[in-house]
Amino acid sequence: MSPSTVLLLTLALPLVAAVLTGLFDRRPNVREATTLVAGVLTFLVVASLVPDVLSGLRPEATLFEVVPGVSIAFTLEPLGMLFALVASGLWIVTTNYSIGYMRSHDEGHQTRFYTCFAVAIFAALGVALAGNLLTLFVFYEVLTISTYPLVAHHGDEKARRGARVYLGVLLTTSVALLLPAVIWTYTLAGTLDFTEGGILAGKADNLTLGILLALFAFGTGKAALMPFHRWLPAAMVAPTPVSALLHAVAVVKAGVFTVMKVAVYIFGIDLLASTHISVWLMYAAALTVMLSSLIAMTKDNLKARLAYSTISQLSYVVLGAALATGSGVIGGSMHIAMHAVGKITLFFCAGAIYVTAHKTEISDMRGIGRVMPITTFAFLIGALSVIGVPPFGGSWSKWYLALGAIDAHQSILVGVLMVSSLLNIAYLLPLPIRGFFSAPEGVANPKVKEAPLFCLVPLCVTATGCVLLFFYADGIYRLLAPLGGQ
Repeated sequence: MSPSTVLLLTLALPLVAAVLTGLFDRRPNVREATTLVAGVLTFLVVASLVPDVLSGLRPEATLFEVVPGVSIAFTLEPLGMLFALVASGLWIVTTNYSIGYMRSHDEGHQTRFYTCFAVAIFAALGVALAGNLLTLFVFYEVLTISTYPLVAHHGDEKARRGARVYLGVLLTTSVALLLPAVIWTYTLAGTLDFTEGGILAGKADNLTLGILLALFAFGTGKAALMPFHRWLPAAMVAPTPVSALLHAVAVVKAGVFTVMKVAVYIFGIDLLASTHISVWLMYAAALTVMLSSLIAMTKDNLKARLAYSTISQLSYVVLGAALATGSGVIGGSMHIAMHAVGKITLFFCAGAIYVTAHKTEISDMRGIGRVMPITTFAFLIGALSVIGVPPFGGSWSKWYLALGAIDAHQSILVGVLMVSSLLNIAYLLPLPIRGFFSAPEGVANPKVKEAPLFCLVPLCVTATGCVLLFFYADGIYRLLAPLGGQ
């Protein structure tokens, strides 16, 4: 099978899963088994392309031409390879987790949930494999629309209101800012193809390029750069598996992936570095990192705290792109994977606590570690990875981001990275500390009661992934090295 065919098969598998899921509405075991099989096959197909990309090949496939010189086309390069591996790999564990969560919590509309989830993975993979800005924009919008029913899943007024905010912010930013940026890029460069070194050098003055960069940065609402971040906390009304999809598997990762891909393949890091047009974006990202961390500390609701944590962590990736140095780009890109695995572990744990202990507020979780020791320990591992403590994956991405800030002569941003990690400690570690070192109120000898296996096993797998990413980070570095010209 040719690499071009494999690219198209990667996109076809989630769509087939979406159709079959709908057909097996009355047979839940078959429905969920179909989703699992599709997830495994999709990941294996994506992984089969890793050797080609590592060897320098760039598999391509074109569907049709929209206007002369602009097609719906796909190209797999290192950054897209990483995102595709993250999305397809985490689809498997999220599906397993969803089976336990949705059944234990007796959620309704489960067929619609699995169908929309599969379509969202299809869209995320389309973003990852996009060969030009038009293709990326189309799949970016499909991702927004396909996840709307997931955010509104519960169907009550609170869910509908949160879903309206979600859809309103993301569609408004993409149509009002991102689409004009795409069109403007075409008028300047005469192409929308993602090209090594970028396509805008010598095409416009610095002011024009700076405005265009702002349109891309704020138009990519899924990156949650302040002030366009409100949709993310609003979307926390969704079931926990949806939160995992939003925060780790697809949606927010598609946002920061877009920002990074535009920086590397549309502007080019040499252009950004020589013109200094991205300096303002460095500080906008740093401000988002700090403010969202401070807000996270004020939230007692666990999912709300994790939502603002995600906003902060996303801006690490934006910061890496804006630094326009080899280490910064590699660190920011690496953080897409490191944060995904750490944050999905935290959300899995939050959902497991809700399903088993029916607790949502951190202040009510005193002694939870004595009742749910495995879940609480997994939360601790995910938290330490997000904080950036060795031997967990997040330490590597933050290390390279700090090196990138030094290379860009931005010592203030090194300080921001250090202070933000201390804030991470302040808002993530209270749960495991209180959980293990405080007794449950009114219970002398609490009985251990963990979540169902379909919930427990996935969170153990992703917690283990946080450790493995530390020891196998060299493979990710070698994959991403061409982004930084290394």
